[in-house]
Amino acid sequence: MRILQLCKKFPYPLKDGESIAVNSLSKALCTLGCEMTLFAMNTQKHYSKVPQDSKDLAHYEEIHHVYVDNRLKPLDALSTLINGKSYHLSRFNNKLYREKLAKLLQENHFDIVQLETSYMSMFINTIKENSDAKIVLRSHNLEYEIWKRIASNSSTGLKSWYLGNCAEKLYDFELKNLPRYDLMVSITHKDLEKYKELGYKGMSIASPTGLELSKYQYKPLKKKQSIGFIGSLDWMPNVEGLAWFLSNAWPTILANNPELKFHIAGRNIGQNILQYKSDSVIIEGEVKCSKTFISEHNIMVVPLFSGSGIRIKILEGLALGRTVVSTTIGAEGLNIENGNHLLLADNKENFAEAIQYCLNSPEIMKEFSKNGRALIDEKYSNVNNARLLYQCYERLCSKTKTNKSSAKISVH
Repeated sequence: MRILQLCKKFPYPLKDGESIAVNSLSKALCTLGCEMTLFAMNTQKHYSKVPQDSKDLAHYEEIHHVYVDNRLKPLDALSTLINGKSYHLSRFNNKLYREKLAKLLQENHFDIVQLETSYMSMFINTIKENSDAKIVLRSHNLEYEIWKRIASNSSTGLKSWYLGNCAEKLYDFELKNLPRYDLMVSITHKDLEKYKELGYKGMSIASPTGLELSKYQYKPLKKKQSIGFIGSLDWMPNVEGLAWFLSNAWPTILANNPELKFHIAGRNIGQNILQYKSDSVIIEGEVKCSKTFISEHNIMVVPLFSGSGIRIKILEGLALGRTVVSTTIGAEGLNIENGNHLLLADNKENFAEAIQYCLNSPEIMKEFSKNGRALIDEKYSNVNNARLLYQCYERLCSKTKTNKSSAKISVH
């Protein structure tokens, strides 16, 4: 089975959730016998120096990428607003990418074109015009839902209105494309149910992102307690949540634990986070290895209020045996139990209490460590999860072959 994977960012290095999700599934499908081809945008915002020889990308038969300037430009944003278009979408609507996609489809046969995130749905016409491949949406989250939540959390009226307008346009775009997919693959059961509520009636499967478990070796908890946060800090939900945590929950936590350190890792850290730097708030910026960073801190916080889909960093934290304290939205879509696998907190008092509970009870953290890793082993193996999706792909392709065969018989 030949699969073409379309991405709105180049999925390397493997430091953010989207890159890990893209790479993890493609590698697992390759293990199951699929021939994987990657065609990605290499954007200005997330530009990656594409390595000539990388073990992380060695499973791909071919890799293609096109540079896309998707920088935020105020005049372009105003223009799309006046014209009633979506600025979020227009930043990825690249002519060169479209042309190279058409050429790639004309010169190769693919059984499936897998769209990584709904943004890539803007290229469905190009796919249909140049290929008979089945079109699969692998939805990492409901894009409109993220921006709707960000808009509702915004403290300023104008910003809230603008982001709400963006959310409405993304909603219209996602709704319009629902009938155009041959298969819907959502990362969570919750998202799949939401798509069905919105009117999706086609073939579907919930296929959680898994991890390559051999790469997540448990390390004993550290004697010296510290807290960590890791995430892309050019993604608004992360910035919003982290700033809230630093302003609201951290002062109480620090007052009760004056020696405690809070370490922050992530790329493209802006001044709105840098302003919190102090002797107790250590800003490390982009780190070489997220697994090493996570393992260095016994407690990992995920103060997310606007996300959707699955937080890969929570899976990584649990796989590495760390105690995770997350908002309910941050842990949304995960098959977890509060108080058994991690702790949930949705306000500053809950965060302070949860973290104090852990700091006062090292044995509790050992229990979280054991339970979290057991959950990952059972539910989030990338090959096990990909196997069910692969079987779904086989049914989808065999259905096509059967239809073609029937059509030939009817003609003769």
